Amino acid sequence: MARPRASDYEEKRLMILERSAHLFASLGFDRASINMIAKACGTSKALFYHYYTDKQQLLFDLIETHLQELLVATDPTQWSGLTAQETLYSMTEALLNAYRDANAKHKVQLNHMDLLDPEQQDTIRMMERALVSRFSDAINAALPSPGSSSMLLKPLTMSLFAMLNWAYTWFKEDGPLSRADYARLAAGRIIGAPLP
Repeated sequence: MARPRASDYEEKRLMILERSAHLFASLGFDRASINMIAKACGTSKALFYHYYTDKQQLLFDLIETHLQELLVATDPTQWSGLTAQETLYSMTEALLNAYRDANAKHKVQLNHMDLLDPEQQDTIRMMERALVSRFSDAINAALPSPGSSSMLLKPLTMSLFAMLNWAYTWFKEDGPLSRADYARLAAGRIIGAPLP
């Protein structure tokens, strides 16, 4: 008979993901051992194996969970009553807010995805494409003449992601711009809106 899951299983799984992300981001995937992960989590190596068969499975779950959180946070149906421009601003702010305290996960996604097996990489790429497509649609709808810049839509979308994905390297919570301010600034540059 299978051992039942503890009531705090999900909470512990998320804690393992969080602490592993910090280890992978600071030491690299190869140098962060299962012993180090268990120690950082305040658990035994045996308990780690209750959650994951190996580091590869952990790495996949970490990146997949991070992307799922981004997809949930930026679901455009949350802002169905807003204008296209305000929806884009809201989605951009939601993405930046989802990045809050997720710098390590973000670095792991950017730097270690190639360590996943091909099937896992395909799953992650599909999720990344869904996120990009969502923003591409929002940008297209918010342009002054929707559909008129179809050749530029991909460069515009990827430019927005470039501005957002690397913000963790310089953005300061106590700086001159809030996340909402920067979201409006970045998305506004993409659709040609006047500066605030």
